[in-house]
Amino acid sequence: MQADVRRARLLEMVRSRGFASLPDLASELEVSESTVRRDLDSLEDSGSAKRTHGGVFYTGPAPNLPHFELRQEMQWEKKRQIARAASVLIEDGDTVLLDGGSTTYELAQLLVGRTLQVVTNSLPVANLFMASNTTDLIFVGGYVHNRTGVSCGPYATEMIAKLNARRAVLSTAGITEQGLYNSNLLLIETEQAMVRAAGEVIIVADSTKFGRQSLAHQCPLDEIDRLVVDDQITPPWLTVLQDAGIDTIVADSTTPPEAVR
Repeated sequence: MQADVRRARLLEMVRSRGFASLPDLASELEVSESTVRRDLDSLEDSGSAKRTHGGVFYTGPAPNLPHFELRQEMQWEKKRQIARAASVLIEDGDTVLLDGGSTTYELAQLLVGRTLQVVTNSLPVANLFMASNTTDLIFVGGYVHNRTGVSCGPYATEMIAKLNARRAVLSTAGITEQGLYNSNLLLIETEQAMVRAAGEVIIVADSTKFGRQSLAHQCPLDEIDRLVVDDQITPPWLTVLQDAGIDTIVADSTTPPEAVR
């Protein structure tokens, strides 16, 4: 089997399962484990997979949902930049609430393999952690919105209200001086419940979200503890965030994540 064909098959095996062990991959591909390791090195370099003890997780492109497809080329490098900076804020052992935003999904890929308790209402995010033996996964049920793959509505909101998390990492559709906004009325109540359930609320938002309103008010600025944004944010908006008491992390694409702060 040619290397490119073998790697394509390997990637599809990992993608379809979420997690696969090295011995299983080697056996099914009829190659040695050392060959699989070399192929996985290539997949890791492309960001499609992440090796861990005994196997490999899929961390490739976002799933085939309209919510992600519409954003594949829109500010995507900024979202990755923000995700890298936000990953530094999550500590091993944390209980973390993650919503279904595209930037949150980028962050979730970076958290795969870490020792965490992840609570999410996002099917795409949950799929990343489903086979992990280092992460406890709690999925929030309810009505599943077909464009985003997230559960929302009264059942989801009721479940989240009974939980406590150290941190929540949430996305938003728009930010003004009055607070955060979202365009989905069902989802907004679930997001508000996440804010109330977390000891620390972290917002991940690219700079294009500032100055934009949407259909529903998500929360006022004073309910946010931290906000991670790319380096295209303007000084006036940094002043607004500072005046609101928000710890703002500006993610510089030229700076390694551990040095962001």
